[in-house]
Amino acid sequence: MNPLDSLSGQKTAQNAAAPCARCGSRIAGICAALDIAGLDEIAHEARRTAVQARETLFREGDPTSAVIMLVSGMAKLSRLMADGRQQVLGFRFAGDIMGFTNGHSHSADAEMLTDGLICRMTRSQLDAMLVRFPSAQRRLMELCVQELALTQDQLVTVGRRHAEQRVAAFLISLSVAARRRAEFTPLLDMPMTRAEIGDLLGLALETVSRAFTALRKRGLVIEHPGHRVELPDLEALALVADGV
Repeated sequence: MNPLDSLSGQKTAQNAAAPCARCGSRIAGICAALDIAGLDEIAHEARRTAVQARETLFREGDPTSAVIMLVSGMAKLSRLMADGRQQVLGFRFAGDIMGFTNGHSHSADAEMLTDGLICRMTRSQLDAMLVRFPSAQRRLMELCVQELALTQDQLVTVGRRHAEQRVAAFLISLSVAARRRAEFTPLLDMPMTRAEIGDLLGLALETVSRAFTALRKRGLVIEHPGHRVELPDLEALALVADGV
């Protein structure tokens, strides 16, 4: 056997898994539980696609033939109400999974807020991977529990907090999501419009704008060009969110 053949095989495996090393799912998502063999399998089976801002990934009612792992960028989940209004259900970040359901059709629209990359796998491919890699199955359960906790927090925010508290809680959620992805930069991406933030929080556009103005005057948020924000005092912002 030519020793170079073995070296070539090693390089092939490394090259196949290399994109996964920079993937949000590798840091914060289901792939965080996978070893090199698992990453190599994902790299071979998943279809990686570049997507553009405001591109639709799937629509409510579409068949759930595949699941999507967000490699980079941000996305929005929403529903169109009977009266034509949009209800934002949540925002998704690098590492998050979209379209994973036990139903036969999607229950919401998924739309990119920024340019990004996605990995698309058929449900059968994902199910097979979970059988072969029990650690990924456990990680998926952790992510489902995390999603449930976030949903409960969202119910408290909309049901019990006034406008300024809701916006403060939303800004903190951006910081938490960034830390979960091991991003410790002082500037946070906020590509969603204030109207979309209002749709998530149950607030009118004007109310969201007034809440941002109030927080900015208190020195708790600094808005930068390029849809970025800085949160100088997270502890003080958390007190506002809690109504203290």
